[in-house]
Order: sequence, then C-alpha cells, then structure tokens
Amino acid sequence: MTTFTGTGVLLRFSLRRDRVLIPVWLAVNALMILSMPNTLRTLYGTAAERADLVSQLQTNASFRALIGPVFDTSLGALTAWRVGVYAAALAAAMSLLIVVRHTRDEEESGRQELVASGMVGRRASLTAALLAAAVANAVLALIITAGLAGQGAPGALSFGLGLAGVGMVFATMAAIVAQLTESARLARGLTAAVLGAAFVLRAAGDSTTNDGSSALTWLSPLGWLENQRSFAHERWWVLALFAAAVAVQAVVAYELAGRRDIGMSFLPTRPGPPTGRLATVGALAWRLQRGSVLGWSIGFFLAGAVYGGLTDGAADLVRDNDNARQIFERMGGRNGLTDAFLASMVGMLGLIASLYIVASVLRLPGEETSGRAEPVLACAVSRLRWAASHLTIAFGGSALIMLLAGLGFAAGYGKQIGPVLGACLLQVTAVWVIGGVALLLYGLAPRLAPAAWGIAVAALLIGWIGPALNAPRIVLDLSPFGHLPKLPGGGMEWGPVGVLLALAALLVAGGLAGLRRRDMTT
Repeated sequence: MTTFTGTGVLLRFSLRRDRVLIPVWLAVNALMILSMPNTLRTLYGTAAERADLVSQLQTNASFRALIGPVFDTSLGALTAWRVGVYAAALAAAMSLLIVVRHTRDEEESGRQELVASGMVGRRASLTAALLAAAVANAVLALIITAGLAGQGAPGALSFGLGLAGVGMVFATMAAIVAQLTESARLARGLTAAVLGAAFVLRAAGDSTTNDGSSALTWLSPLGWLENQRSFAHERWWVLALFAAAVAVQAVVAYELAGRRDIGMSFLPTRPGPPTGRLATVGALAWRLQRGSVLGWSIGFFLAGAVYGGLTDGAADLVRDNDNARQIFERMGGRNGLTDAFLASMVGMLGLIASLYIVASVLRLPGEETSGRAEPVLACAVSRLRWAASHLTIAFGGSALIMLLAGLGFAAGYGKQIGPVLGACLLQVTAVWVIGGVALLLYGLAPRLAPAAWGIAVAALLIGWIGPALNAPRIVLDLSPFGHLPKLPGGGMEWGPVGVLLALAALLVAGGLAGLRRRDMTT
C-alpha cells in the first residue's frame, strides 16, 4: 500500500459531500463576473465614456485601494478591474473551506481515524482535499473562460486561470495551516486572516501607484491577479508565480502531514485558565465566538471608514453618468446622489452582515455534531439556555458590527453621523430575519441548516446584482433587505421594520420550539 492509496475513492466522496457547497460558490462567483460586461456596457457604452472613466480612476487613490488599478478601456479589462479582487477572494474562501473541511474537520470529528483504519494511504486524505479544491477551481476557470470569451479569448483564459491560481494558493495554504492547528475553526480563521492581510497589502500598494507596480502589491496573490493584466496585453509569466507558490506550499503540507499523528498538530491548543472563567454556558459561548466577533467588528469598522472616505469622490465620479446614477438610486433611493451612495453602501454592509449571523447561528449544529454540546447539556443546562447563549452573540454581534460600521462611516465621511448610524442599525432588522431562518432550519431539520448559507447568498446577490440588472420589484422583494427604507435621505417607514422584527421573532421562536422537541444528534 502506498501513501496515496484510496485517493480516488476519497476524492469521489469529497465531491459528493460538496455537491451543493461547490456549485453554490461557483454560481455566485460566475454570476457576479459574467453579469458585469453587460452592466458596464449599459453604464459606459462608448469608448469615450470608458476612457473618461479610466482617466478619473487613475487619479483616485481611494478607488484603486478598494478595487485596484485599471489597465485598458475595453469591457473585458473593466470587468477584470471591477470584480477581479472580489472574485479572487471568493475563490480563495471557497478553496480554504473545502480543504479544511476534508482535512482538519474530519480529524476533529473522529471520522478520519475510521477512514485511516482501512486501506487508505497516509497522504490520501490531504491529496483528495486538494484535488477537490483543484476540481472546483478548474470548473471556475472553464466557466469564466467560456463566459468572457466574447470579450477576447486570451484575456478570458488569463482571467480564469488567474482566479483558479488564487484559489489554489489559498487551498495549499489552508492545507499547511490544517497541519499546524488542532481546531478546524482556528484553521479557517487563520487562513481567512491571511486572505485579509493579502487584501490589505494589495490595497496599500495600489493606493500609492496606478499601475500595480508597488512592492506591497506584489506581496499579495490578489496583486498577482491584477498584474496579469487580463484583456490588456496579458502577462502570462505571472501565472508562474501561482504555480510556484502552489508547488512549494503543497510540498510543505505533505511534509508536515507525514510527520504527525492523526488528530495531533504542531501548534497544540493552549490549556484553559486554572480558575473559573468558563463557569457559565454564556461564558463558554463567548469564548468560542469571541475571535469571530472581534474579526468581523474590525472589518466592518474599517469598511465603513473606507466607504465613508469614498463618498464624495464616488458621487463626483458618477454624477455625469445617468445609468450609473440610476443604479445607485435603485440601491439607495432618489434623495440626492451622496445620500444614495451612502444608503447603497450601508445596505451592502447589511447584506454582508447576514453572512456573519448565519455563521454564528450555525455554531449550534457544529457544537451538536462534534459532541461538545452533549457534556454541556448533561449538566444543569437546558437546551433553550444553551441555544440562547450562542444566539445572544449571533444577534447581538450583528447589531454590534453594524454599529461599528456606522462609526466607521462617521470617521471616514465626517457628516450626517446620526442618520448614517441610524441607517446602519436599521439593517439589523433584515439581518435578524436571515438569522431567524438559519435557526428555524437548525431547530426543525438540522441536516438542512447549511441551506441557510444559500439563503444569505441569495439575498446578497439580489441586493448587489439586482439593481445593476434592473431586476423587477417582485425579485427585489424576495429579500428582507428590499423592504427597508432607503436611509439616509429617504423617509422613515416603521411599518416594514415592525413586520421584519415580528417575522424574526417568529422564526426564532419556531426554531427554539423545534430544538426543544427533537432528539439531539448522537
């Protein structure tokens, strides 16, 4: 038996387990990218309009930091500029989740030990995880290449391969981190932190130069993607950087995997404090989720500050473009371009906050299936009290991060502090509806709980892409965010807000009732 025996079987098993997860990630990324050329054609239909846009962007350091530099006036180049960084981040997130799920998650749950007792090689599981990520990224590259071929086949191929390259860089990085840590949660968090650092490095570099030549940009895999210059005299040699990084990191991951026992790690978890800081179930829930709350809080404050600093420049950038102005008005209302931009950015952060609350609520099924909930519930702790400890952090944390986003807007923009803070907190009502749906699915049918991710992503797509595509009102109303007043600038409507709060309360009550009545996972 070789160290790779059983890889094929494990790969098929991994792909079967991810038969929903991977297509959802691919669909979200592909829809965002492939819808952009038509949107840009609507906004900037002539070469003169696109040239004027590029000239303005080259002198706007804030926009370069947020999105990156633009290298050509073609629709393909503008598409790569507009969505490249964010599409790459989605590919990276998809890849790291796949690898951690099929490596450290399997060890933490004990399933890997059962698999290893059969005719399975020592490195088969790691290989299968990396191959599953490679399959997902290869499909993404094919979709993007075929979908953007009309904008130029070489540029489409370059862009597709670059996105797949970013995904595989973070897949192999996650494979290394999974060997270093004992916890799948920590492995995901550390790899995501590296992704965040890569974004910051690229943003810092792009803010200083308009051609991606900064050393800081070259330190980030996201910067490598933009420096490929897809649809703008492609630099094919940049793909060698992705290949080299993937090869080196894969070698390190395989070497580490061969030097440790199943379930062990090179960085063992620190022992807890000797005194009773975890004497209550609420303290335990906070200990488990405090890192997530801190990370999201910092991210939302910084995002608010960045968007606030862009407000005046963004308003000037689209003021003379009727189509662009109409999109902002559909997203943020018709009460002035500056208010429309603020409302649209606040709404965007609200949509992203729905991902936080889903992740936080789904810690409950994670604790249940891992067996950690059982010893807690064996004590004098009821199911409702146990669930409430996590839900307090989920629902309260969503309000906290939106409050910090509002403070970030205040720091970056410095005007309309009260209205912007109110607009940010208003988003919490729709966020809580998404959280209530996640809890209802968990309480009634725990196997369907991951579907809450699909609901949150659907709301994100409706709110993000729907206005750009001028989607009909009936589609926009499918999202709870579509019923919120457009603040700041618009009139406050308490009726929809009250309905959303009542709906969230009903969903939470239904989820808790289901949890109380059903059997726990054994």
